[in-house]
Parts: sequence; structure tokens; C-alpha cells
Amino acid sequence: MTVGDMLVATVPMARTLNLEFLETTAERAVVRMPDQAEYHNHVGGPHAGAMFTLAESASGAIVIAAFGDQMSRAVPLAVKAEIGYKKLAMGVVTATATLGRPVADVVAELDEGKRPEFPVTIEIQRADGAVTGEMTVVWTLRPNA
Repeated sequence: MTVGDMLVATVPMARTLNLEFLETTAERAVVRMPDQAEYHNHVGGPHAGAMFTLAESASGAIVIAAFGDQMSRAVPLAVKAEIGYKKLAMGVVTATATLGRPVADVVAELDEGKRPEFPVTIEIQRADGAVTGEMTVVWTLRPNA
């Protein structure tokens, strides 16, 4: 099962929005949301909440790809998120997430018994390449009790 398949199977919002996981590696996750009238806002583009979910899902995909081998001893949790809507989004939108810290550094903190935090940055783009939004999600790996 791929990271995308797992997220669609276990995260109802990803399934509801029909998110497509195009790439999921420890370095990058790319997730696309098709144009769906039922999730449009008052100006005919994807609703801000749908775009937030798209970006947060891309961040979750990279976290699982990067730290999936740590899940037996820690649970990934989003700590905080900030999003900026830059331009009007219309049609299909794609979120590209990148990890903000080296995986080895985060795992080293976990090995020391700490609860590491790390940022994931996400860029949301229209099909024409215009950046419509930018988001940062700070994640943690909470050690199991």
C-alpha cells in the first residue's frame, strides 16, 4: 500500500475531497485536488477550507513517507499551521510539500527521548503554475508512552 493509498483509506477528508497523491517521498509530496463544484466558494474556485485540507494532506503524506519507520514508537501530530492565500485559485489545484529539517536530525532527537518538532512547507498552485497559496505546518513526533 502506498502512502497515498493509506491516507485515502484512513483519513476521511482526503477521501471526501477525492485527493490524488501523485508523489510521496521523504523529500517531497505532491497532491492534486480535482475541480469539484461541490467544494467551490462564492467566486467559483476551491473553498479555502478545501485548499487547507489539500495542503495539510500533502504535509501529512511527506511526514509518513519520511517517518513511517518510526510509527511503532511515535505518533505524528500537527502542532500548528499557517496558510496564506495569494491569488485566486480556479480549477485543479496541486499542493507540493517539502520537509524543513533533515530526517536524521529529527530521528536523533527522538532517539534522545525528546519530542522533535519540524516544519513542512507547502505551495499550492493552479494548473497554469501560478502560486495561489503557501502553508507551513509544524509537526511533532510524540513518543509513545
